[in-house]
Amino acid sequence: MTDVEKCSRRHTIAALVDNESGVLARVIGLFSGRGYNIESLTVAETNPSEKVSRITIVTSGTPMVIEQIKAQLGRLVPVHKVGDLTIEGPHVERELALIKVAGTGEPRVESLRIADIFRARVVDSTNDSFVFELTGASSKLDAFVDLMKPLGLVDVSRTGIVAISRGAESL
Repeated sequence: MTDVEKCSRRHTIAALVDNESGVLARVIGLFSGRGYNIESLTVAETNPSEKVSRITIVTSGTPMVIEQIKAQLGRLVPVHKVGDLTIEGPHVERELALIKVAGTGEPRVESLRIADIFRARVVDSTNDSFVFELTGASSKLDAFVDLMKPLGLVDVSRTGIVAISRGAESL
């Protein structure tokens, strides 16, 4: 591992942007044009009356790279505010996944038992499959998926991380 990799850290960055066509493409273009990787990306309108959306991006980089990303994001015209939740204080991160598991007999029963432990909900059921809905930290979803692999994991669909700061302050 190089010294740069040792200093590289995962950051959750949130940006309030105008909800208009082309904004997401500009944000993604900023990342791809400079060779920055996006590990997770979510976008949703947060204030319909003001036509404002929130983009939550999870990326990794050295402190200098993260500062560059935030500065360049802040200079984009449709961006109102940029915050780095990782360094600005306590925050809550969650992700949603739909996980399809196929099986009969003991593997089917075992998948239901594990789902109960993880507090996953069954949102679809057939005679030979389940679709589980699971919300939580990405590491929780990863652990659940790993346990489902030997039991007949068929498909996984994940939303990406959404995050918000704790306390009374807003972005």
